[in-house]
Amino acid sequence: MTISTNKRVLGGLIAASMFVALAGCASAPEETAPSADAGADVVDGFKPCMVSDAGGFDDKSFNQLGFEGLTRAAESLGLDEPTTVQSDSESDFAPNLTNLVEQDCSLIVTVGFALAAAAGESAAANPDIEYVSIDDMVDNDFDGETDSPNIKPIVFDTAQAAFLAGYAAASYSTEKKVGTFGGMNFPTVTIFMDGFKQGVEYWNEQKDDNVEVLGWDGTDGVFTGGFVANQDAINAAQGLVDQGVDVLLPVGGPIYQSAASVIRASDREIALIGVDADVFETDPTVADLLLTSIRKLIDVGVEDAVNQAAVGEFDVTPFVGTLENEGVGLAPFHDFEDKVSGDLQGELDAITAGIIDGSIPVTSYLAG
Repeated sequence: MTISTNKRVLGGLIAASMFVALAGCASAPEETAPSADAGADVVDGFKPCMVSDAGGFDDKSFNQLGFEGLTRAAESLGLDEPTTVQSDSESDFAPNLTNLVEQDCSLIVTVGFALAAAAGESAAANPDIEYVSIDDMVDNDFDGETDSPNIKPIVFDTAQAAFLAGYAAASYSTEKKVGTFGGMNFPTVTIFMDGFKQGVEYWNEQKDDNVEVLGWDGTDGVFTGGFVANQDAINAAQGLVDQGVDVLLPVGGPIYQSAASVIRASDREIALIGVDADVFETDPTVADLLLTSIRKLIDVGVEDAVNQAAVGEFDVTPFVGTLENEGVGLAPFHDFEDKVSGDLQGELDAITAGIIDGSIPVTSYLAG
């Protein structure tokens, strides 16, 4: 297990820049992105492409969601199967982007914060190509503009949905210990952990309880060093289980699979929380373990952006997903519906309303 003690030095800078950007954020994409009749009004030669982060397009998480949004858009537009390249490590990012440029892609979607720097360099070098950068940031000069005039960032204030998950986890926990760990100490990972911790703290405040959060103290925590379901992820999960947690939130694509294997090997009942997708739907092999999932609508955002670009209406205005615009949310409890308190959903609905109207503050690098 790798314990990251790096301070989030980007936090204040990114928070300030994103705060400015929020004022100009695009509205949420529609649940079903607008489709065109096959080939109708599509820009001649339009070719959408995508490069993945490590973890691959079958990670049951953010890469897969991006891929699904891209393929749905291509099908609705009557296009050939979109061109995609998979990254197995950070060293693949720049070559993969160059590969897509050389294949005459007119729109390149990059999936994940780790790709943001490489995407920015590629966009600057290729101003005639349009880019959609998932989990990207606006630049750091505080003007709310994107890194290049041809990049559309799609980001998500997942702290809001994670707050609900933290509250639900605290409500469910009988051991009074819940845990979380991440793949890398990136803002787009720790934003889940921040919201989760704040939700547990809100439960404690409202219920005069003392549920602990292990694995993240608000600054430092437990990280595996990557986004692969491997021994490091098993070690991270096992370390938290050995400390007595009965709810576990892994943040980082397929590392939840390692957590699931640890839970199954345990002699205790431990609930799992998924991220990005509703993992109950994307991975039935772990469905029976899932309390809920913290969702961000990557697929819908990608589909919408591709459809806009296809008809010559590409818009670089940053999209920030929130509870209010339904860009983020909490998945149903599914098999845990009868295991949670009967009052829980009503309390979560009230908390959601409070987060939206600002009476319940949730802090993150996107919201300050």
